[in-house]
Amino acid sequence: MRRAYVGTIACAVVLALVAGCGVGRQTTMARGQALFKTCVPCHGESGAGDLTLRTPAIAGLPDWYLQAELRKFRADIRGAHPDDLEGHRMRPMARTLYQPGDLEAVAAYVAGMPTAKVRPILAGDRADGQQRFTSICLTCHGADGRGNQALGAPPLVHQADWYLVAQLKKFKTGMRGASPADTAGAMMRAMSSTLQDTTAMHNVVAYIKSLPD
Repeated sequence: MRRAYVGTIACAVVLALVAGCGVGRQTTMARGQALFKTCVPCHGESGAGDLTLRTPAIAGLPDWYLQAELRKFRADIRGAHPDDLEGHRMRPMARTLYQPGDLEAVAAYVAGMPTAKVRPILAGDRADGQQRFTSICLTCHGADGRGNQALGAPPLVHQADWYLVAQLKKFKTGMRGASPADTAGAMMRAMSSTLQDTTAMHNVVAYIKSLPD
């Protein structure tokens, strides 16, 4: 009789824990959805970004990458350069995520959104771009351009081509990745320096956008 009672209690505890995990997940996503409303004016309802506002597609980006970049903006590791106008807009937005769990909640919500589909608008020599991608980008971002969490390298295939070029320029000029605290950014600065001009950037991005999504 005692064994049956103990077994019943143990079962009840396990069920309560499982249910609690589900409730916690729902609460996190609900909070993330509420916080995402502050992102909509710039990134759009679908998180696909806006060329006019120079905002990237964020929907479906990995949770780990979203968290990392939000923390960089919040800590002035990214976006603090005087010429980084887009960064100046993002830094105060990231600082609104000061309540415990807010940053993680909005990152989880955005990561769970359907991946944004962004139409290419730039032209480039894909053959030349493939050679450059293979020698420069493949090690970190993968042959399929889907990134590598261990190296802090985000997926590239679903991002807007104009945004990829803009970030390459920022890395190359030191507008991004110059902070000693930005290890992944420092790697990108070194890689972007091998692309001698805008044409080379357009070519490698044209190849990236030709990869299967």
